[in-house]
This record gives sequence, C-alpha cells and structure tokens, in this order.
Amino acid sequence: MFINRTKGGTTVFTGLAMDLVAIVLLAYGIYYRRHHRRDLLFAYVALNVGIFAVVSLLLVQRVDIAVGFGLFGLLSIIRLRSSEITQQEIAYYFVAIVLGLVNGIAAAMPLTALTLNGVLLAVMYVADHRGLLGRTRQQLVTLDVVHADPELLKADLESRLRARVLQAMVTQVDYVRDVTVVDVRYVVPDMKASVR
Repeated sequence: MFINRTKGGTTVFTGLAMDLVAIVLLAYGIYYRRHHRRDLLFAYVALNVGIFAVVSLLLVQRVDIAVGFGLFGLLSIIRLRSSEITQQEIAYYFVAIVLGLVNGIAAAMPLTALTLNGVLLAVMYVADHRGLLGRTRQQLVTLDVVHADPELLKADLESRLRARVLQAMVTQVDYVRDVTVVDVRYVVPDMKASVR
C-alpha cells in the first residue's frame, strides 16, 4: 500500500506538500493574477503534479535514470507547439515542470527543495513583473494599406497605436487585398507622467 509510516512514505508526502504549495503560488499567485487564462492555469497544475508523481515513482522503483530523462523530455513538449501559447507562457510551463522535478527528487532534502522552490518562484515573480518591462507590448497588427516606406509604416502604426514603435516587422503583404500584417513591438505612454 502506498500510504505507510516509513521514512520513504513520509518523504514523498513532504515533497508533495512542498510541491503543491509551490505550484499554487506559481499558478494562482503569480501567473493567473497577471495573465487571467484559466485553461493554462489548470494545465500548469496538472502537469506539475503529474511530473511530481512520475518522478516519485521512478525514485521509489529505482528505474534507470535514462528512462526518467526520456520521460521528462516527452512530457516537456506537451502542447508547446501551439501558436496560442506565448514564450512567456512556455516559461511558466518549464518552471511548473522543474518544480515537480525538484520536489520529487529533493523531497528527502527539504531545505534544498524549499530553497530551490523559493529561488524559482522569486525569479518568475520578478521576471514577469509589470514594473520591470510593463509598458512594452507586442502585437500583430493588420493594416488596410501597404506601405513601401518603412518610415511611413512606423508613423502609421504610431498614430494608430498611440504609442512609440520600437520595432515593426512585416510578416505578410497582400497587394491584391491591400493588406499588411505587422509584428509590432511598442511602448505605451506612461499615464502617470501625462496626468502631471
């Protein structure tokens, strides 16, 4: 039976408790409060707990490490090829996987696991904080005009977005329909500064 009073059973439950706290802080405390996507919230939690369970089982059964890394590689590519997922969200996927691995492997060393959990969560909190790069945006814009001059394109985008354009890469031009698709990186104006 899985539930037992041995040190191994206690270690697994300690690791599981640390993992659940860490993934709840990552998924609910950081990701969902900033990005509000329920579908990915569930995916992060499910993936993390699944990784933890598999790693715990591999360690208890003493399965060859190559099998474990092969499984990790297989699990890490789940649904990451979708165009709906941003690079930012892939980073959350990666950290959810790493938290499951850390807490599964380091469950026998709670201080190490807690330290690594704290470092991972702190890095994600700071790296994805709006105060760091909060005014920079990226957007695909479809224009109903084709601009031959890059400066005219930039001026048109700045007037439409009401923001300073940092970079504009044309990804598609349709001369028949007179349509341009542009990947735009821009900085939104500081509302606090404009109020003063």
